[in-house]
Amino acid sequence: MSIAGLRKDYSHASLSEYDVDHDPIKQFGKWFDEALKAHVPEANAMSVATVGADGKPSSRILLIKEFDVRGFVWFTNYASRKGQELEANPHAALLFHWIELERQVRIEGRVEKVAAEESDVYYDSRPLLSRLGAIASEQSRPVDSRGTLEKRFADVKEQYGDHPARPAHWGGYRLVPEAIEFWQGRSSRLHDRVLYTRDAGGAWRIQRLQP
Repeated sequence: MSIAGLRKDYSHASLSEYDVDHDPIKQFGKWFDEALKAHVPEANAMSVATVGADGKPSSRILLIKEFDVRGFVWFTNYASRKGQELEANPHAALLFHWIELERQVRIEGRVEKVAAEESDVYYDSRPLLSRLGAIASEQSRPVDSRGTLEKRFADVKEQYGDHPARPAHWGGYRLVPEAIEFWQGRSSRLHDRVLYTRDAGGAWRIQRLQP
């Protein structure tokens, strides 16, 4: 079969703008819990898309670590490509794809760094080798070989031991949502799309979009 012929008809569920929660964070929490209960592999994985000062987009898969009324949080190297792009343009788009449930969630908004204390707490909760790796890796920068990277990791492990402090170049970002879209696959490509947009006063508007 050719790639053009690959397709699937969706029939798992439906989504109505009249049945969703008035708060998109609560609606996201409901869907996230259902993804966990359905044993979706890495349900916390999301695509994070950023745009640099040159106007060119880039995206990568990261893991969400927290979400609440303030927004959606992940942690990374501030000096990485995505960190540099967010420094130049503090807006991003997130995408969750839970194919087992035939669902997607798109989230757009401005991005800010979380408080240093919040980054410290999460960093200290990570496995030791992950903490050391955050120090050893100059994320997104070229390296001449795997051996060089492993040597740097060994040096960092010897230097910092079992109690490394969070490096200043590593910490959390929070996306403060301005728009959240819930997508439910439906038969005949007549998918359900419900969009929440935040107005100037902070209230959420709900509307259905055509597929």
